[in-house]
Amino acid sequence: MRLPLAGGKRPPYSSATMIEPRFTHRHLLGIQGLGPLEITTILDLADGYVAQNRSDDKRKNLLLGRTVVNLFFENSTRTRTSFELAGKRLGADVINMQTSASSVAKGETLIDTAMTLNAMHLDVLVVRHPDSGAVKLLSEKVNCAVINGGDGSHEHPTQALLDALTIRRRKGRIEGLTVAICGDVLHSRVARSNIHLLNAMGARVRLIGPRTLMPSEVTRLGVEVFHDMRKGLDDVDVVMMLRIQNERMNGRFIPSIREYFHFFGLDRDKLSRAKPDAVIMHPGPMNRGVEIDSDVADDVERSLIREQVEMGVAVRMACLDLLTRNLANRGVQ
Repeated sequence: MRLPLAGGKRPPYSSATMIEPRFTHRHLLGIQGLGPLEITTILDLADGYVAQNRSDDKRKNLLLGRTVVNLFFENSTRTRTSFELAGKRLGADVINMQTSASSVAKGETLIDTAMTLNAMHLDVLVVRHPDSGAVKLLSEKVNCAVINGGDGSHEHPTQALLDALTIRRRKGRIEGLTVAICGDVLHSRVARSNIHLLNAMGARVRLIGPRTLMPSEVTRLGVEVFHDMRKGLDDVDVVMMLRIQNERMNGRFIPSIREYFHFFGLDRDKLSRAKPDAVIMHPGPMNRGVEIDSDVADDVERSLIREQVEMGVAVRMACLDLLTRNLANRGVQ
């Protein structure tokens, strides 16, 4: 049994010392269905990788001989690059598939693509797809481990995990914190994964945004809902802003960008309603002057946006590490 350090801080896990990781899943398709112990296992292992990534010796050959394929059907900078870096720092061979230059562009179905990749005996497939549920469908057709890099407006599990690690490292805990998720909740896979994770870890979750950008199932999510941002931010510990996802909108959900920023954009005035030590987060890419003011986003004391990017590499290293261990345990060599 691992005991917490004084002050409630956990000692960082390292891959060498964690003998029995409590994560037995074949895939990482979402946060929903993961328990607190499994989430903590990932975060603890990732903590060790943060230290490794800050050292001069960043590369470990734990995944030597393994092949990781990044298959992204949507544009990505942070997620795809951090998965590539995570795999390479663990010694894996990493291949980035450009779907625009693949058989997908010629009309090949997702299932046929999955079967083709499966025949090549890769070990981990990281998939981003515009359709909710597509990654789960693909995972049922392959023998390798599959990580959901974001599917439609459904889930983005590694984003929620890196957000949790960022919060835990700054605040020392997740349980008991009040976290406000603000903006376009309706179209946000980041919001859904974070709601599942924060609820599982004992945080209090508030959703803040216009009625037109709240999902119909919001009353079943175990959250508080606010349509007045100032009231919603009262006494919160963490402010998590969301991007307006114009690419997923088929109609007019907001009157104008100017009006949206006036009511729901994070600026100094609205932030003053949160706790004095409240921190600011954003999954990126940011739309400055739409959902967040530059003065707030660049606040060196309170903004954790750059830390989120750093934590992303460590969390994805932990996920690759754990899932390839499980491949070995299942006899997939």
